[in-house]
Amino acid sequence: MKKNLLIALAILLIPHSFSQEIAELGRSKESAYQAGEWFKFKMSYSGWMKAGEATLELKETILNKKPVFHVVGKGKTTGPIGWIFKVRDRYESYFDKENNLPYKFIRDINEGGHTKNLEIEFDQENQKAYVNNFKKNKETVHDTELGVQDMVSAFYYLRNNYDTTNIKPGEEVNLTMFFDFENYNFKLKYLGKETIRTAFGKVKCLMFRPYVMAGRVFKEEESLTLWISADKNKIPLRLKADLAIGSLRADLEAFKGLKHPFEIQFD
Repeated sequence: MKKNLLIALAILLIPHSFSQEIAELGRSKESAYQAGEWFKFKMSYSGWMKAGEATLELKETILNKKPVFHVVGKGKTTGPIGWIFKVRDRYESYFDKENNLPYKFIRDINEGGHTKNLEIEFDQENQKAYVNNFKKNKETVHDTELGVQDMVSAFYYLRNNYDTTNIKPGEEVNLTMFFDFENYNFKLKYLGKETIRTAFGKVKCLMFRPYVMAGRVFKEEESLTLWISADKNKIPLRLKADLAIGSLRADLEAFKGLKHPFEIQFD
């Protein structure tokens, strides 16, 4: 599972136990995103070899008579890496437009011949997750926790609900994420600010560290670093992962549909 989670994080970019109410994270006054937002990322292995590409697109739709946001994330390996290890992944999340809580999550992946096709329905009121495993033709029910997120909705939730106005290096935020058939504690630590050079110019960023499990895939618990724009959009610009063998990097190379002006520093 850890290897699959690594691939998913790289493709989609992408929080102790979540016992706070939503308001305790300090909800931003203004939404960070809108329908029509679209990102494209390029990935490289060990700093030079092209490894793959991914997209994230946010739309509006109706699910069970409720207006929701619908996110579709697609990822694939390309070039020499694609010849060795073929990845064709698709992730989808349907979440509430007001409180960002997910109602439905889809994971349809093929990673080097390892396949999964899952659909998860969340009952947020009764804290249940109904998992339909299409590959094994099996349906199961699992207990979840208050405010549970899926691995895609969590990214949008934090963009909207984590107020970074007075954040200090070392501060952490914790969420419970439901992935496949289990609840996982996800912890994110703020590292500080850094201005990085991107395909669009120099951009002031907030740096975060998602904690991972050290071992076969990652060198250590703090092997991931994520750069988020320090403007109102809070868009993902770069992700680096130090692996047990080599490293992986994802960079934003194209975007459209941002809700707020993208703050770029020109030389």
